[in-house]
Amino acid sequence: MSADEEHTGVEQNTRTIEDSVVTDFSERMSYGGYLELGQVLSAQHPVSRPEHHDELLFIIQHQTTELWLKLMLHELRTARDLLLHDELAPALKCIARVKHIQRTLTEQWSVLATLTPTEYSQFRDFLGNASGFQSYQYRAVEFVLGNKNERMLQVFDNDLAATALLREALESPSLYDEFLRLLARAGYPVPQAVLDRDVTKAWTFQPDLVPMFTAIYADTEHHWSAYETCEELVDLEDNFQFWRFRHLKTVERIIGMKTGTGGSSGAPFLQKALQLTFFPELYAVRTEIGA
Repeated sequence: MSADEEHTGVEQNTRTIEDSVVTDFSERMSYGGYLELGQVLSAQHPVSRPEHHDELLFIIQHQTTELWLKLMLHELRTARDLLLHDELAPALKCIARVKHIQRTLTEQWSVLATLTPTEYSQFRDFLGNASGFQSYQYRAVEFVLGNKNERMLQVFDNDLAATALLREALESPSLYDEFLRLLARAGYPVPQAVLDRDVTKAWTFQPDLVPMFTAIYADTEHHWSAYETCEELVDLEDNFQFWRFRHLKTVERIIGMKTGTGGSSGAPFLQKALQLTFFPELYAVRTEIGA
């Protein structure tokens, strides 16, 4: 062993395992045990026969998306609850984490986009009516952000846990509702009709809010916390729309204008999602600034 190898602990391009490294896990918590990797890594079950090589990519893409959605939902619900208790700073920390999750989810589409139309067509029919449209966690995220649709619950009539999760999200104030209530408690002129609205309905544009937001943006020094939160919410919506757009373009790239496995029109149905909005007043205020 050379002097350099002795100093670095690397010999013949092999790293020496330090004596302090734990190797006996007969009675200790291991990495695999903590993460329950036995279950996680055995949860991929291709259904194509004969099994098609690229189906594993398709399964892992959607399973990892669901894991990220679980974390996103966890952070958004926590942020909502923090706003309820006027804890704005930690709520913004949760939102900042969600933004990073969104970027990761958007970039994931580039992996699925390596699946060619020919490759996908060889196992698509085996999926039956399974479709991302049936992702209850995705719907729950939409609900928490304010884009609610009670009719979506009928898709999950056979899944009691999914229905319970969505029902809670449907009947609870959205993240935006709680932000507006926080502003009202802080003395901002949020219309009472907005505060008393039926939170089970999808948020729709409220023009009476635009003057308030215009005042916030016109004097950011005195309204910094409110202004910063507005911009964080705009980031959330922008990121969500980027994800929707990448979803649309990936579908177009792989199946063109075919109908979806879940019965939708496919790409045209996804195109309509780009018209859905969460915080329309925060975009409308941009027209007013400097006008």
